[in-house]
Amino acid sequence: MSNPGERIAVLRGGTPPSEENRKRLLDFLQQTYHQEFDLKWEQDDALAGGFTLQVGTDVYDWSIEGRLRQFEERMRQLKPSRENLLPLIRETMVNWSPEVSAQEVGQVLTVGDGIATVSGLEHAVYGEILLFSSGVKGMVQELREDELGCILFGDEEEIVQGSEVRCSGKMAGTPVGDAFLGRVVDALGTPIDGKGEIAAKEYRPIETPAPSIIDRQSVNRPIETGILAIDSMFPIGRGQRELIIGDRQTGKTAIALDTILNQKGKDVICIYVAIGQKASSVAQVVQTLEKFGALDYSVVVSASASDSATLQYIAPYAGCALGEYFMDKGRDVLIVYDDLSKHAIAYRALSLLLERSPGREAYPGDVFYLHSRLLERSAHLSQERGGGSMTALPIVETQAGDVSAYIPTNIISITDGQIFLESDLFFAGQRPAVNVGLSVSRVGGDAQTKAMKKAAGSLRLDLAQFREMEVFTQFSSDLDDLTRSQLTYGQGLMRLLRQPQYHPMSQHQQVILLVAALSHACQDIPVRQMDQFRKEFLDHMEKNAGALCHGIDRTGQLTDQDIASIQDLARAFVKQYQSTGSAAEE
Repeated sequence: MSNPGERIAVLRGGTPPSEENRKRLLDFLQQTYHQEFDLKWEQDDALAGGFTLQVGTDVYDWSIEGRLRQFEERMRQLKPSRENLLPLIRETMVNWSPEVSAQEVGQVLTVGDGIATVSGLEHAVYGEILLFSSGVKGMVQELREDELGCILFGDEEEIVQGSEVRCSGKMAGTPVGDAFLGRVVDALGTPIDGKGEIAAKEYRPIETPAPSIIDRQSVNRPIETGILAIDSMFPIGRGQRELIIGDRQTGKTAIALDTILNQKGKDVICIYVAIGQKASSVAQVVQTLEKFGALDYSVVVSASASDSATLQYIAPYAGCALGEYFMDKGRDVLIVYDDLSKHAIAYRALSLLLERSPGREAYPGDVFYLHSRLLERSAHLSQERGGGSMTALPIVETQAGDVSAYIPTNIISITDGQIFLESDLFFAGQRPAVNVGLSVSRVGGDAQTKAMKKAAGSLRLDLAQFREMEVFTQFSSDLDDLTRSQLTYGQGLMRLLRQPQYHPMSQHQQVILLVAALSHACQDIPVRQMDQFRKEFLDHMEKNAGALCHGIDRTGQLTDQDIASIQDLARAFVKQYQSTGSAAEE
Protein backbone atom coordinates (compact mmCIF):
# COMPACT_ATOMS: atom_id res chain seq x y z
CA MET A 1 0.00 0.00 0.00
CA SER A 2 1.58 3.28 -1.13
CA ASN A 3 1.63 6.49 0.90
CA PRO A 4 -0.77 9.27 -0.22
CA GLY A 5 2.16 11.57 -1.09
CA GLU A 6 3.89 8.97 -3.25
CA ARG A 7 3.75 8.86 -7.04
CA ILE A 8 3.60 5.57 -8.91
CA ALA A 9 6.28 4.61 -11.45
CA VAL A 10 5.71 1.57 -13.66
CA LEU A 11 8.65 -0.71 -14.48
CA ARG A 12 8.14 -3.12 -17.41
CA GLY A 13 10.52 -5.87 -18.50
CA GLY A 14 11.08 -9.54 -19.16
CA THR A 15 12.49 -10.40 -15.71
CA PRO A 16 11.71 -8.76 -12.34
CA PRO A 17 14.45 -6.49 -10.94
CA SER A 18 16.62 -7.54 -8.03
CA GLU A 19 16.32 -5.66 -4.73
CA GLU A 20 19.57 -3.86 -5.49
CA ASN A 21 18.34 -2.71 -8.94
CA ARG A 22 15.00 -1.73 -7.46
CA LYS A 23 16.76 0.46 -4.87
CA ARG A 24 18.93 2.09 -7.57
CA LEU A 25 15.86 2.90 -9.63
CA LEU A 26 14.07 4.45 -6.65
CA ASP A 27 17.17 6.55 -5.88
CA PHE A 28 17.26 7.69 -9.53
CA LEU A 29 13.59 8.73 -9.35
CA GLN A 30 14.14 10.57 -6.06
CA GLN A 31 17.10 12.54 -7.51
CA THR A 32 15.28 13.32 -10.78
CA TYR A 33 11.81 14.27 -9.48
CA HIS A 34 12.60 15.15 -5.82
CA GLN A 35 9.67 13.04 -4.68
CA GLU A 36 8.98 9.61 -3.15
CA PHE A 37 7.84 6.91 -5.60
CA ASP A 38 6.16 3.56 -5.37
CA LEU A 39 7.68 1.23 -8.03
CA LYS A 40 5.12 -1.02 -9.67
CA TRP A 41 6.31 -4.04 -11.70
CA GLU A 42 4.61 -5.26 -14.92
CA GLN A 43 5.75 -8.31 -16.87
CA ASP A 44 6.38 -7.69 -20.61
CA ASP A 45 8.16 -10.51 -22.46
CA ALA A 46 8.62 -8.29 -25.53
CA LEU A 47 11.18 -6.31 -23.51
CA ALA A 48 13.55 -9.26 -22.89
CA GLY A 49 17.10 -7.93 -22.53
CA GLY A 50 15.93 -4.52 -21.34
CA PHE A 51 13.19 -2.59 -19.58
CA THR A 52 11.20 0.65 -19.61
CA LEU A 53 10.39 2.96 -16.71
CA GLN A 54 7.25 5.09 -17.00
CA VAL A 55 6.56 8.11 -14.80
CA GLY A 56 3.32 9.74 -15.86
CA THR A 57 3.85 10.52 -19.56
CA ASP A 58 7.67 10.34 -19.23
CA VAL A 59 9.22 7.07 -20.42
CA TYR A 60 12.85 6.00 -19.85
CA ASP A 61 13.52 3.38 -22.50
CA TRP A 62 16.39 0.98 -21.72
CA SER A 63 15.06 -1.70 -24.06
CA ILE A 64 17.10 -2.97 -27.01
CA GLU A 65 14.67 -1.26 -29.37
CA GLY A 66 14.99 2.04 -27.49
CA ARG A 67 18.78 1.94 -27.56
CA LEU A 68 18.73 1.14 -31.29
CA ARG A 69 16.41 4.11 -31.81
CA GLN A 70 18.84 6.40 -29.98
CA PHE A 71 21.77 5.06 -32.04
CA GLU A 72 19.82 5.57 -35.28
CA GLU A 73 19.07 9.17 -34.28
CA ARG A 74 22.77 9.73 -33.54
CA MET A 75 23.71 8.36 -36.98
CA ARG A 76 21.23 10.72 -38.64
CA GLN A 77 23.02 13.68 -37.05
CA LEU A 78 26.29 12.73 -38.77
CA LYS A 79 27.21 14.47 -42.03
CA PRO A 80 29.63 12.02 -43.66
CA SER A 81 31.22 12.35 -47.06
CA ARG A 82 31.85 9.40 -49.36
CA GLU A 83 35.49 9.21 -48.19
CA ASN A 84 34.97 9.20 -44.40
CA LEU A 85 31.68 7.28 -44.19
CA LEU A 86 32.97 3.93 -42.84
CA PRO A 87 35.55 5.39 -40.40
CA LEU A 88 32.90 7.77 -39.03
CA ILE A 89 30.41 4.93 -38.45
CA ARG A 90 33.11 2.84 -36.76
CA GLU A 91 34.16 5.72 -34.49
CA THR A 92 30.54 6.46 -33.56
CA MET A 93 29.88 2.81 -32.62
CA VAL A 94 32.97 2.72 -30.36
CA ASN A 95 32.33 6.02 -28.56
CA TRP A 96 28.52 6.04 -28.39
CA SER A 97 26.66 5.26 -25.18
CA PRO A 98 22.87 5.43 -24.58
CA GLU A 99 21.51 8.57 -22.96
CA VAL A 100 19.48 8.37 -19.77
CA SER A 101 16.68 10.76 -20.70
CA ALA A 102 12.93 10.70 -20.40
CA GLN A 103 10.83 10.81 -23.50
CA GLU A 104 7.13 11.61 -23.52
CA VAL A 105 5.12 8.75 -24.94
CA GLY A 106 1.49 9.22 -25.88
CA GLN A 107 -1.22 6.91 -27.08
CA VAL A 108 -3.48 7.04 -30.11
CA LEU A 109 -7.11 7.47 -29.06
CA THR A 110 -8.74 7.49 -32.50
CA VAL A 111 -7.52 7.37 -36.10
CA GLY A 112 -9.27 7.81 -39.43
CA ASP A 113 -9.50 10.00 -42.55
CA GLY A 114 -5.86 11.05 -42.20
CA ILE A 115 -6.40 12.36 -38.65
CA ALA A 116 -5.16 10.86 -35.37
CA THR A 117 -6.22 11.97 -31.90
CA VAL A 118 -3.42 11.51 -29.38
CA SER A 119 -3.28 11.76 -25.59
CA GLY A 120 -0.35 11.96 -23.18
CA LEU A 121 1.95 14.39 -25.03
CA GLU A 122 1.72 17.38 -22.70
CA HIS A 123 4.77 19.18 -24.10
CA ALA A 124 4.04 18.83 -27.82
CA VAL A 125 3.80 22.14 -29.72
CA TYR A 126 1.79 23.24 -32.73
CA GLY A 127 3.46 22.20 -35.98
CA GLU A 128 5.75 19.62 -34.33
CA ILE A 129 6.38 16.28 -36.03
CA LEU A 130 5.11 13.23 -34.11
CA LEU A 131 6.60 9.75 -34.59
CA PHE A 132 4.22 6.78 -34.44
CA SER A 133 5.43 3.30 -33.47
CA SER A 134 4.60 2.04 -36.98
CA GLY A 135 7.05 4.51 -38.54
CA VAL A 136 4.38 6.87 -39.87
CA LYS A 137 4.88 10.58 -39.20
CA GLY A 138 2.30 13.21 -38.38
CA MET A 139 2.10 16.90 -37.52
CA VAL A 140 0.37 18.53 -34.55
CA GLN A 141 -2.47 20.62 -35.93
CA GLU A 142 -4.90 20.98 -33.03
CA LEU A 143 -4.10 21.59 -29.34
CA ARG A 144 -6.80 20.74 -26.81
CA GLU A 145 -6.78 20.49 -23.03
CA ASP A 146 -6.29 16.71 -22.76
CA GLU A 147 -5.48 15.61 -26.31
CA LEU A 148 -3.91 16.58 -29.64
CA GLY A 149 -5.23 16.52 -33.18
CA CYS A 150 -2.57 15.26 -35.58
CA ILE A 151 -2.60 15.16 -39.40
CA LEU A 152 -0.86 12.13 -40.87
CA PHE A 153 1.73 12.04 -43.67
CA GLY A 154 1.68 8.27 -44.25
CA ASP A 155 -0.64 5.29 -44.41
CA GLU A 156 -3.08 5.47 -41.52
CA GLU A 157 -3.84 1.74 -41.77
CA GLU A 158 -0.55 1.05 -39.98
CA ILE A 159 -1.77 3.02 -36.94
CA VAL A 160 -4.27 1.46 -34.51
CA GLN A 161 -5.93 2.64 -31.34
CA GLY A 162 -3.49 2.38 -28.44
CA SER A 163 -0.37 2.71 -30.62
CA GLU A 164 2.53 4.56 -29.05
CA VAL A 165 3.48 8.00 -30.36
CA ARG A 166 6.47 10.19 -29.47
CA CYS A 167 7.46 13.81 -29.99
CA SER A 168 10.37 14.35 -32.36
CA GLY A 169 11.37 17.79 -31.11
CA LYS A 170 11.44 18.95 -34.75
CA MET A 171 9.04 21.27 -36.52
CA ALA A 172 7.59 20.15 -39.86
CA GLY A 173 10.15 20.88 -42.54
CA THR A 174 11.43 19.99 -45.98
CA PRO A 175 14.87 19.26 -47.41
CA VAL A 176 16.22 22.08 -49.63
CA GLY A 177 19.27 22.62 -51.81
CA ASP A 178 20.57 23.47 -55.27
CA ALA A 179 20.15 19.82 -56.31
CA PHE A 180 16.36 20.30 -56.39
CA LEU A 181 16.63 22.33 -59.62
CA GLY A 182 15.25 20.37 -62.56
CA ARG A 183 13.40 17.92 -60.33
CA VAL A 184 9.79 17.02 -59.52
CA VAL A 185 9.12 16.35 -55.82
CA ASP A 186 6.14 15.74 -53.57
CA ALA A 187 5.11 17.93 -50.64
CA LEU A 188 7.63 16.17 -48.35
CA GLY A 189 10.55 16.86 -50.71
CA THR A 190 10.73 13.24 -51.93
CA PRO A 191 11.54 12.96 -55.67
CA ILE A 192 8.74 11.50 -57.81
CA ASP A 193 10.34 11.89 -61.24
CA GLY A 194 12.30 8.62 -61.24
CA LYS A 195 15.67 10.38 -61.48
CA GLY A 196 17.07 9.09 -58.19
CA GLU A 197 17.63 10.60 -54.77
CA ILE A 198 18.30 14.31 -54.21
CA ALA A 199 21.29 15.38 -52.13
CA ALA A 200 19.76 18.01 -49.86
CA LYS A 201 21.95 20.79 -48.46
CA GLU A 202 19.84 21.52 -45.39
CA TYR A 203 16.44 21.04 -43.74
CA ARG A 204 14.17 24.08 -43.41
CA PRO A 205 10.90 24.42 -41.49
CA ILE A 206 7.96 24.81 -43.85
CA GLU A 207 6.50 27.61 -41.71
CA THR A 208 8.70 30.62 -40.91
CA PRO A 209 7.87 34.23 -40.03
CA ALA A 210 7.66 36.64 -42.97
CA PRO A 211 10.54 39.12 -43.38
CA SER A 212 10.02 42.26 -41.29
CA ILE A 213 9.67 45.77 -42.74
CA ILE A 214 13.32 46.49 -41.84
CA ASP A 215 14.42 43.41 -43.82
CA ARG A 216 12.62 44.53 -46.98
CA GLN A 217 13.20 47.11 -49.66
CA SER A 218 10.82 48.58 -52.21
CA VAL A 219 9.79 46.55 -55.26
CA ASN A 220 11.57 48.36 -58.08
CA ARG A 221 12.78 45.76 -60.58
CA PRO A 222 10.49 44.09 -63.12
CA ILE A 223 9.98 40.39 -63.54
CA GLU A 224 8.88 40.26 -67.17
CA THR A 225 6.16 37.79 -68.11
CA GLY A 226 6.78 38.12 -71.84
CA ILE A 227 3.04 38.74 -72.24
CA LEU A 228 2.40 42.11 -73.88
CA ALA A 229 -0.97 42.70 -72.21
CA ILE A 230 0.52 42.22 -68.73
CA ASP A 231 3.98 43.79 -69.01
CA SER A 232 2.55 46.95 -70.59
CA MET A 233 -0.44 47.58 -68.30
CA PHE A 234 -0.05 45.42 -65.15
CA PRO A 235 3.70 45.13 -64.55
CA ILE A 236 4.92 42.66 -61.95
CA GLY A 237 7.94 43.53 -59.78
CA ARG A 238 10.44 41.22 -58.13
CA GLY A 239 9.08 40.58 -54.64
CA GLN A 240 5.46 41.35 -55.59
CA ARG A 241 2.40 39.10 -55.11
CA GLU A 242 0.17 39.27 -58.18
CA LEU A 243 -3.00 37.17 -58.17
CA ILE A 244 -4.14 35.39 -61.34
CA ILE A 245 -7.89 34.93 -61.03
CA GLY A 246 -10.60 33.65 -63.34
CA ASP A 247 -13.00 30.83 -64.10
CA ARG A 248 -11.95 27.29 -64.92
CA GLN A 249 -10.21 26.84 -68.29
CA THR A 250 -9.58 30.52 -69.03
CA GLY A 251 -5.78 30.36 -69.30
CA LYS A 252 -4.60 30.99 -65.72
CA THR A 253 -1.92 28.28 -65.73
CA ALA A 254 -0.92 29.31 -69.27
CA ILE A 255 0.02 32.81 -68.03
CA ALA A 256 2.08 31.34 -65.18
CA LEU A 257 3.86 28.91 -67.52
CA ASP A 258 4.63 31.64 -70.08
CA THR A 259 6.13 33.71 -67.26
CA ILE A 260 8.34 30.77 -66.22
CA LEU A 261 9.46 30.23 -69.84
CA ASN A 262 10.31 33.92 -70.16
CA GLN A 263 12.80 33.70 -67.27
CA LYS A 264 15.23 31.66 -69.38
CA GLY A 265 18.68 33.22 -69.20
CA LYS A 266 17.57 35.83 -66.61
CA ASP A 267 18.98 34.10 -63.50
CA VAL A 268 15.54 33.58 -61.90
CA ILE A 269 14.72 30.34 -60.04
CA CYS A 270 11.15 29.19 -60.76
CA ILE A 271 9.05 26.99 -58.49
CA TYR A 272 5.70 25.62 -59.64
CA VAL A 273 3.50 24.25 -56.83
CA ALA A 274 0.61 22.10 -58.09
CA ILE A 275 -2.14 21.71 -55.47
CA GLY A 276 -5.01 19.33 -56.13
CA GLN A 277 -4.28 19.07 -59.87
CA LYS A 278 -4.68 15.88 -61.86
CA ALA A 279 -1.42 13.96 -62.08
CA SER A 280 -1.75 14.04 -65.89
CA SER A 281 -1.98 17.86 -65.82
CA VAL A 282 1.17 18.10 -63.70
CA ALA A 283 2.97 15.71 -66.08
CA GLN A 284 1.93 17.95 -68.99
CA VAL A 285 3.35 21.02 -67.21
CA VAL A 286 6.64 19.19 -66.58
CA GLN A 287 6.77 18.07 -70.21
CA THR A 288 6.22 21.67 -71.38
CA LEU A 289 8.97 23.01 -69.11
CA GLU A 290 11.32 20.29 -70.34
CA LYS A 291 10.46 20.93 -73.99
CA PHE A 292 11.34 24.64 -73.78
CA GLY A 293 14.44 24.13 -71.60
CA ALA A 294 12.85 25.75 -68.53
CA LEU A 295 13.08 22.73 -66.21
CA ASP A 296 16.81 23.35 -65.70
CA TYR A 297 16.08 26.42 -63.55
CA SER A 298 12.74 25.19 -62.16
CA VAL A 299 11.40 22.94 -59.41
CA VAL A 300 7.94 21.34 -59.51
CA VAL A 301 6.29 20.54 -56.16
CA SER A 302 3.25 18.33 -56.70
CA ALA A 303 0.44 17.41 -54.33
CA SER A 304 -2.02 15.97 -56.82
CA ALA A 305 -5.73 15.35 -56.38
CA SER A 306 -5.00 11.71 -55.50
CA ASP A 307 -2.76 12.75 -52.59
CA SER A 308 -4.15 13.23 -49.10
CA ALA A 309 -5.55 16.56 -47.90
CA THR A 310 -2.55 16.74 -45.53
CA LEU A 311 -0.05 16.81 -48.40
CA GLN A 312 -2.16 19.31 -50.35
CA TYR A 313 -2.23 21.51 -47.24
CA ILE A 314 1.54 21.59 -46.68
CA ALA A 315 2.60 21.70 -50.38
CA PRO A 316 2.63 25.51 -50.83
CA TYR A 317 4.50 26.01 -47.54
CA ALA A 318 7.10 23.44 -48.62
CA GLY A 319 7.49 25.18 -51.99
CA CYS A 320 7.82 28.53 -50.22
CA ALA A 321 10.54 27.14 -47.89
CA LEU A 322 12.46 25.96 -50.96
CA GLY A 323 12.07 29.42 -52.51
CA GLU A 324 13.31 31.07 -49.30
CA TYR A 325 16.47 28.94 -49.45
CA PHE A 326 17.37 30.54 -52.79
CA MET A 327 16.10 34.01 -51.77
CA ASP A 328 18.33 34.02 -48.68
CA LYS A 329 21.28 33.34 -50.98
CA GLY A 330 20.55 36.59 -52.84
CA ARG A 331 18.81 34.91 -55.79
CA ASP A 332 15.56 35.98 -57.45
CA VAL A 333 12.74 33.45 -57.20
CA LEU A 334 9.37 33.18 -58.97
CA ILE A 335 6.86 30.88 -57.27
CA VAL A 336 3.47 29.86 -58.67
CA TYR A 337 0.74 28.44 -56.40
CA ASP A 338 -1.71 26.57 -58.65
CA ASP A 339 -4.16 26.91 -57.09
CA LEU A 340 -5.07 28.30 -53.67
CA SER A 341 -8.79 27.55 -54.08
CA LYS A 342 -8.02 23.82 -53.85
CA HIS A 343 -5.58 24.56 -51.00
CA ALA A 344 -8.40 26.20 -49.01
CA ILE A 345 -10.68 23.23 -49.73
CA ALA A 346 -8.03 20.78 -48.45
CA TYR A 347 -7.60 22.88 -45.29
CA ARG A 348 -11.36 23.02 -44.81
CA ALA A 349 -11.52 19.20 -44.99
CA LEU A 350 -8.78 18.85 -42.37
CA SER A 351 -10.37 21.46 -40.11
CA LEU A 352 -13.78 19.79 -40.19
CA LEU A 353 -12.20 16.41 -39.42
CA LEU A 354 -10.38 18.06 -36.50
CA GLU A 355 -13.82 19.21 -35.28
CA ARG A 356 -13.10 22.92 -35.60
CA SER A 357 -16.08 25.22 -35.76
CA PRO A 358 -17.10 25.92 -39.36
CA GLY A 359 -17.73 29.50 -40.45
CA ARG A 360 -18.71 31.06 -43.76
CA GLU A 361 -19.02 28.42 -46.51
CA ALA A 362 -17.87 25.88 -43.85
CA TYR A 363 -14.32 27.29 -43.89
CA PRO A 364 -12.66 27.65 -40.47
CA GLY A 365 -12.15 31.08 -38.95
CA ASP A 366 -8.42 31.17 -39.69
CA VAL A 367 -8.67 30.56 -43.45
CA PHE A 368 -7.52 34.15 -44.11
CA TYR A 369 -4.40 33.55 -42.00
CA LEU A 370 -3.87 30.32 -43.95
CA HIS A 371 -2.97 32.31 -47.07
CA SER A 372 -1.73 35.57 -45.57
CA ARG A 373 1.12 33.87 -43.68
CA LEU A 374 2.08 32.13 -46.93
CA LEU A 375 1.98 35.11 -49.29
CA GLU A 376 3.56 37.56 -46.83
CA ARG A 377 6.77 35.53 -47.08
CA SER A 378 7.27 36.87 -50.63
CA ALA A 379 9.50 39.92 -50.47
CA HIS A 380 12.35 41.91 -51.96
CA LEU A 381 14.98 41.63 -49.25
CA SER A 382 17.20 44.53 -48.22
CA GLN A 383 20.83 44.64 -49.31
CA GLU A 384 21.86 43.71 -45.75
CA ARG A 385 19.88 40.48 -46.18
CA GLY A 386 21.45 39.77 -49.57
CA GLY A 387 18.98 41.59 -51.84
CA GLY A 388 17.22 38.41 -52.99
CA SER A 389 13.54 38.35 -53.88
CA MET A 390 10.61 35.96 -54.11
CA THR A 391 7.74 36.88 -56.41
CA ALA A 392 4.46 35.02 -55.91
CA LEU A 393 1.85 34.30 -58.56
CA PRO A 394 -1.04 32.71 -56.66
CA ILE A 395 -3.87 31.34 -58.80
CA VAL A 396 -7.50 31.33 -57.69
CA GLU A 397 -10.45 29.81 -59.51
CA THR A 398 -13.78 31.65 -59.53
CA GLN A 399 -17.28 30.37 -60.18
CA ALA A 400 -19.06 32.22 -63.02
CA GLY A 401 -16.70 35.19 -62.65
CA ASP A 402 -17.70 35.85 -59.04
CA VAL A 403 -14.69 37.71 -57.60
CA SER A 404 -16.73 38.62 -54.50
CA ALA A 405 -16.77 35.04 -53.17
CA TYR A 406 -15.08 34.28 -49.84
CA ILE A 407 -11.67 32.90 -50.87
CA PRO A 408 -11.17 35.27 -53.88
CA THR A 409 -11.86 38.38 -51.76
CA ASN A 410 -9.53 37.11 -49.03
CA ILE A 411 -6.63 36.64 -51.44
CA ILE A 412 -7.33 39.85 -53.39
CA SER A 413 -6.94 41.75 -50.11
CA ILE A 414 -3.61 40.01 -49.38
CA THR A 415 -1.99 40.43 -52.80
CA ASP A 416 -0.57 43.51 -54.57
CA GLY A 417 -2.91 43.33 -57.54
CA GLN A 418 -4.76 40.85 -59.70
CA ILE A 419 -4.91 39.76 -63.33
CA PHE A 420 -8.55 38.94 -63.98
CA LEU A 421 -9.26 36.57 -66.87
CA GLU A 422 -12.73 36.86 -68.34
CA SER A 423 -14.56 33.88 -69.84
CA ASP A 424 -16.38 35.94 -72.49
CA LEU A 425 -13.10 37.36 -73.79
CA PHE A 426 -11.54 33.89 -73.80
CA PHE A 427 -14.36 32.35 -75.81
CA ALA A 428 -14.30 35.33 -78.19
CA GLY A 429 -10.71 34.38 -79.05
CA GLN A 430 -8.98 37.13 -77.02
CA ARG A 431 -6.13 35.19 -75.42
CA PRO A 432 -4.76 35.92 -72.89
CA ALA A 433 -8.27 36.96 -71.86
CA VAL A 434 -7.17 39.80 -69.57
CA ASN A 435 -9.97 42.11 -68.42
CA VAL A 436 -8.37 45.57 -68.56
CA GLY A 437 -10.97 47.13 -66.28
CA LEU A 438 -10.79 44.71 -63.34
CA SER A 439 -7.08 43.90 -63.51
CA VAL A 440 -4.59 46.03 -61.60
CA SER A 441 -1.01 46.06 -60.32
CA ARG A 442 -0.55 48.09 -57.15
CA VAL A 443 3.19 48.38 -57.73
CA GLY A 444 2.58 50.05 -61.10
CA GLY A 445 5.29 51.83 -63.05
CA ASP A 446 7.93 51.18 -60.38
CA ALA A 447 8.13 47.64 -61.75
CA GLN A 448 8.61 48.75 -65.36
CA THR A 449 11.72 49.74 -67.28
CA LYS A 450 11.74 53.33 -68.54
CA ALA A 451 11.44 52.03 -72.09
CA MET A 452 8.26 50.05 -71.33
CA LYS A 453 6.74 52.87 -69.27
CA LYS A 454 7.32 55.35 -72.10
CA ALA A 455 6.09 52.98 -74.82
CA ALA A 456 2.91 51.89 -73.00
CA GLY A 457 1.76 55.51 -72.69
CA SER A 458 -1.99 55.79 -73.11
CA LEU A 459 -2.62 52.10 -73.96
CA ARG A 460 -4.86 51.36 -70.99
CA LEU A 461 -6.88 54.54 -71.42
CA ASP A 462 -7.30 53.89 -75.16
CA LEU A 463 -8.55 50.36 -74.48
CA ALA A 464 -10.98 51.56 -71.81
CA GLN A 465 -12.41 54.14 -74.23
CA PHE A 466 -12.71 51.47 -76.93
CA ARG A 467 -14.55 49.03 -74.64
CA GLU A 468 -16.98 51.75 -73.57
CA MET A 469 -17.57 52.88 -77.15
CA GLU A 470 -17.99 49.30 -78.33
CA VAL A 471 -20.81 48.73 -75.85
CA PHE A 472 -22.69 51.86 -76.97
CA THR A 473 -22.26 51.26 -80.70
CA GLN A 474 -22.80 47.51 -80.99
CA PHE A 475 -26.47 47.99 -81.96
CA SER A 476 -25.90 51.04 -84.13
CA SER A 477 -25.38 50.73 -87.89
CA ASP A 478 -24.99 54.44 -88.70
CA LEU A 479 -21.59 55.56 -87.41
CA ASP A 480 -19.66 58.71 -88.26
CA ASP A 481 -16.13 58.43 -89.62
CA LEU A 482 -14.43 59.49 -86.36
CA THR A 483 -16.29 56.85 -84.32
CA ARG A 484 -15.62 54.19 -86.95
CA SER A 485 -11.92 55.13 -86.96
CA GLN A 486 -11.73 54.89 -83.15
CA LEU A 487 -13.43 51.47 -83.21
CA THR A 488 -11.02 50.21 -85.88
CA TYR A 489 -8.07 51.50 -83.84
CA GLY A 490 -9.36 49.80 -80.66
CA GLN A 491 -10.02 46.52 -82.47
CA GLY A 492 -6.47 46.63 -83.80
CA LEU A 493 -5.08 47.16 -80.30
CA MET A 494 -7.10 44.24 -78.94
CA ARG A 495 -5.89 42.02 -81.77
CA LEU A 496 -2.32 43.15 -81.15
CA LEU A 497 -2.61 42.01 -77.52
CA ARG A 498 -3.49 38.49 -78.61
CA GLN A 499 -0.53 36.22 -78.09
CA PRO A 500 -0.05 32.50 -78.75
CA GLN A 501 0.74 30.32 -75.76
CA TYR A 502 4.42 29.48 -75.10
CA HIS A 503 5.58 32.45 -77.20
CA PRO A 504 6.72 35.09 -74.69
CA MET A 505 8.01 38.33 -76.21
CA SER A 506 11.30 40.04 -75.43
CA GLN A 507 11.29 43.61 -74.14
CA HIS A 508 12.32 45.18 -77.45
CA GLN A 509 9.53 43.35 -79.32
CA GLN A 510 6.92 44.63 -76.86
CA VAL A 511 8.26 48.21 -76.93
CA ILE A 512 8.41 48.33 -80.75
CA LEU A 513 4.86 47.01 -81.14
CA LEU A 514 3.48 49.47 -78.57
CA VAL A 515 5.21 52.49 -80.13
CA ALA A 516 3.99 51.54 -83.61
CA ALA A 517 0.43 50.77 -82.50
CA LEU A 518 -0.10 53.82 -80.26
CA SER A 519 1.17 56.16 -83.02
CA HIS A 520 -1.64 54.79 -85.24
CA ALA A 521 1.03 53.68 -87.75
CA CYS A 522 -0.63 50.30 -88.30
CA GLN A 523 -4.26 51.40 -88.04
CA ASP A 524 -4.84 50.72 -91.74
CA ILE A 525 -3.91 47.06 -91.38
CA PRO A 526 -7.09 44.91 -91.41
CA VAL A 527 -7.72 43.32 -88.02
CA ARG A 528 -7.77 39.79 -89.43
CA GLN A 529 -4.24 40.30 -90.81
CA MET A 530 -2.76 41.72 -87.61
CA ASP A 531 -1.12 38.44 -86.49
CA GLN A 532 0.73 38.03 -89.79
CA PHE A 533 1.64 41.73 -89.89
CA ARG A 534 3.04 41.61 -86.34
CA LYS A 535 5.33 38.68 -87.14
CA GLU A 536 6.65 40.19 -90.39
CA PHE A 537 7.06 43.64 -88.82
CA LEU A 538 9.11 42.32 -85.88
CA ASP A 539 11.30 40.27 -88.23
CA HIS A 540 11.81 43.39 -90.37
CA MET A 541 12.79 45.50 -87.34
CA GLU A 542 15.26 42.93 -86.00
CA LYS A 543 16.86 42.68 -89.45
CA ASN A 544 17.03 46.40 -90.23
CA ALA A 545 17.27 47.98 -86.75
CA GLY A 546 19.26 45.39 -84.80
CA ALA A 547 21.24 48.00 -82.86
CA LEU A 548 18.03 49.70 -81.71
CA CYS A 549 16.52 46.38 -80.57
CA HIS A 550 19.69 45.38 -78.72
CA GLY A 551 19.93 48.80 -77.07
CA ILE A 552 16.37 48.58 -75.66
CA ASP A 553 17.03 45.11 -74.19
CA ARG A 554 20.40 46.09 -72.75
CA THR A 555 19.67 49.52 -71.26
CA GLY A 556 15.89 49.48 -70.74
CA GLN A 557 15.85 53.04 -72.12
CA LEU A 558 13.84 54.55 -74.98
CA THR A 559 14.81 57.99 -76.29
CA ASP A 560 12.63 60.34 -78.31
CA GLN A 561 14.94 59.63 -81.25
CA ASP A 562 14.29 55.89 -80.84
CA ILE A 563 10.53 56.52 -80.86
CA ALA A 564 10.78 58.61 -84.03
CA SER A 565 12.91 55.90 -85.71
CA ILE A 566 10.42 53.16 -84.80
CA GLN A 567 7.48 55.23 -86.08
CA ASP A 568 9.25 56.03 -89.37
CA LEU A 569 10.25 52.41 -89.89
CA ALA A 570 6.71 51.24 -89.01
CA ARG A 571 5.05 53.63 -91.51
CA ALA A 572 7.50 52.64 -94.25
CA PHE A 573 6.91 48.95 -93.56
CA VAL A 574 3.12 49.38 -93.59
CA LYS A 575 3.33 50.98 -97.04
CA GLN A 576 5.60 48.21 -98.26
CA TYR A 577 3.35 45.57 -96.66
CA GLN A 578 0.28 46.97 -98.39
CA SER A 579 1.93 47.50 -101.77
CA THR A 580 3.75 44.17 -102.12
CA GLY A 581 0.60 42.13 -101.82
CA SER A 582 1.42 40.77 -98.36
CA ALA A 583 -1.80 42.35 -97.21
CA ALA A 584 -3.90 40.38 -99.65
CA GLU A 585 -7.05 38.69 -98.38
CA GLU A 586 -6.27 35.53 -96.42
